[in-house]
Amino acid sequence: MAAHLHLPARVGRPIAEIDTPALVIDLDAFERNLDALNRSIAGRDIRVRAHAKTHKCPEIALRQIAAGAVGVCCQKAGEAEAMVEGGVGDVLVSNEVVGGSKLARLARLARRAKVGVCVDDAGNIDAVAAAARSAGVTLDVYVEIDVGARRCGVAPGDAAVALARKLRGSPELRFAGLQAYHGSAQHIRSMTDRRAAIENAAGAVRQTRAALEREGIRCPIVTGAGSGSYMFEIETGAWNEVQPGSYVFMDADYARNEWAAPLPRFEHALFVLSTVMSLPAPGRAMLDAGLKASSVDSGLPSVWHSPGIRYTRPSDEHGVLELDADAPMLHLGQKLLLVPGHCDPTANLHDWYVCVRGGMDQGTVEALWPITARGAGY
Repeated sequence: MAAHLHLPARVGRPIAEIDTPALVIDLDAFERNLDALNRSIAGRDIRVRAHAKTHKCPEIALRQIAAGAVGVCCQKAGEAEAMVEGGVGDVLVSNEVVGGSKLARLARLARRAKVGVCVDDAGNIDAVAAAARSAGVTLDVYVEIDVGARRCGVAPGDAAVALARKLRGSPELRFAGLQAYHGSAQHIRSMTDRRAAIENAAGAVRQTRAALEREGIRCPIVTGAGSGSYMFEIETGAWNEVQPGSYVFMDADYARNEWAAPLPRFEHALFVLSTVMSLPAPGRAMLDAGLKASSVDSGLPSVWHSPGIRYTRPSDEHGVLELDADAPMLHLGQKLLLVPGHCDPTANLHDWYVCVRGGMDQGTVEALWPITARGAGY
């Protein structure tokens, strides 16, 4: 994380005094989201391994664990390092890690915390084993299967069994189970279609578990599932650990999904606070929040509670607002809240979360949390 002499806000001061653009958490909504997840799985034999790639912040990870998560998952060795350094004791890199340097770092990390990693290649298993042997540690290893995302993962069934068998032959590695995450299903808009995608994924899991059982290989954990589908995974009975991440924040893209039971409706808790920096023409205003403040890969941000005002075009340091004729008049220096299109890459653009208590209108700054895994891409 880059060092800055100036912080975006001061604890105890009103939201109106936060410098912009700033990444702001509505702490009340954030905590309600934690509670909503817990209520949704109450009474079920399901572990939550919260996904830290969403927030990249150990302070948030520790709050997720305090709320009941067994640990966190992340996507990179650098993210895992940031989590362990921040006090997290159980981290799964729910991704493949390839390269001697990265694997050595991951193995050394296992001297300080419980660490897991995913594989989908026999040669990578040899490399992971060598790193673990050199560090004098034992690593949990999950075989990743492709359950429909067409990303990483071997084919379900016999290909996965072959990797699990090879893991059993490596004393430095422990076969911990299956990674079975259908990422693209999270943003299927229709509840019916999303549920169908997860049922297909469950078929792949069942096929693989049956093949493992025929070989006498125990599969302790099947992990996967995201904020947009995790209750569907739970209902199939094929998963016993889920990996929701975006539920703590939500974003404009998730808001376009259809939401209904059994999925709870999580609240927007993450905002980019921005300032009107120019009023160049009637019906148009400029914000100080552009591409370097909010990700647009999943669509443009929306303007929070501002009917008739649309965020229509970003450049590096500017965001163009188009105003309907009947929209409220804006003034220079006015602050507006944006709901990011995609929370994960937006978090990666900022150094701090400014945590506000008491609402987004009249709240005050309660804390500043560093985004210590920002940019940890290797």
